[in-house]
Amino acid sequence: MKRNLLFMMVAIAGILLGCSESGYKTETYEYMVNEPVFMAVSDIRSVELKTSAAQPIKEQGKICFYNGYLYISEPGMGIHIIDNREPRQPEAVGFVELEGNTDISIRNDKLYADSYIDLLWFDITNPAAPKYTDRLEGVFEQCLPPIIDNEYMIDYNMCYGRTDQNENIIVGWKVEKRKESHDIYYGGNGKDMILAEASPPTANLNGGGGGQGVTGSMSRFTLYKDYLYTVINNNMSIFDLSQAEPVKTVDNIYIGWNVETIFSYGENMFMGTPTGMVIYSVKEPLQPEYMSMITHVFGCDPVVVENDIAYVTVHSGNFCGQNANELIVLNVEDVRHPVHIVTYTMTKPKGLGIDNGTLFVCDEGLKVFNASEPQKIMANQLAHHKGMEGYDVIPFNNVLMMIAEDGLYQYDYTDVNKIEQISKIKIGK
Repeated sequence: MKRNLLFMMVAIAGILLGCSESGYKTETYEYMVNEPVFMAVSDIRSVELKTSAAQPIKEQGKICFYNGYLYISEPGMGIHIIDNREPRQPEAVGFVELEGNTDISIRNDKLYADSYIDLLWFDITNPAAPKYTDRLEGVFEQCLPPIIDNEYMIDYNMCYGRTDQNENIIVGWKVEKRKESHDIYYGGNGKDMILAEASPPTANLNGGGGGQGVTGSMSRFTLYKDYLYTVINNNMSIFDLSQAEPVKTVDNIYIGWNVETIFSYGENMFMGTPTGMVIYSVKEPLQPEYMSMITHVFGCDPVVVENDIAYVTVHSGNFCGQNANELIVLNVEDVRHPVHIVTYTMTKPKGLGIDNGTLFVCDEGLKVFNASEPQKIMANQLAHHKGMEGYDVIPFNNVLMMIAEDGLYQYDYTDVNKIEQISKIKIGK
């Protein structure tokens, strides 16, 4: 985007510098812009939802493990079902096409999933074949639009300057060439340049087992007792799952700080934001209470907690805004006054998991540490598996499930001193 705007300014300046007479002149220039592609909410809701044959996984996404099955949410596409009862021979057994899905959570044979602004639930009594049950409509605000994979600006007014945002959802982008004309004033030899009309449009770059599933650290859904907690667009929503149908219990609770991940530990919710870790108590489940916030340099981060020690990764890139890449370790025994223990420099960490003192971090592939002594974590690296770009992990029952850019990798860590890869399901081309 910056290169495009710079190019336009240079082009205009070049034209003006070539002029020797004062006055206004109409100049025309071309530029590329991302225009939103909309889909009617009514069309999204009219799609029949059913489990079909397994489909190739084209892109990594959020993961949830439940009773021997792994569910992978491919961004915007739907949910892949992996029979993982034999981790050395995982098998893709089904797929549920679900527009606008990002997150999933599972409790008592029910799978809960978002679809843009709706919450849906499925019966997974047969875990290989989820059966759509129903949906709660309009319980979420629309999440951030789909990620843009080019350098062009977006048409902000087309996205948000409308009155039908509850009827139509942004589902993609199309790149269009535009031509605009402006009256430009120039003085002799182009020394006094003034735009007599508005400049080009302002750019905006996207602004387990048992009765409960285990999600990865990147999840925006988590469970506590009979409740599902979700964090989307700065807000926390709470759903009562104790009845046959989920019920949204209270109005959205404003958390702020662009909260992007949530992790349940004890009677508290640990939330990752681009500027720090926020802690809320859910001792009163329907009245979450702010406890504290630990701030750090600007960066995207998930958090996991074990034995009152919190582990937070900060990574650069995407829309996080900085170049710091760190693993931060904190004592959260007193959630009102967390204490920083140590910060380690890493390469570009993302998701992480902790199991009985063994810490797994997606960084330059997969790094595994003995975290029993926080001050010596880097000195106690147990393994480093390279050659992939890890995104998130779930450690469970001595099997580490890692979703990466190119595949679902699994490792046996029964012997932490001899961790071995036991399988891989390909993702992407």
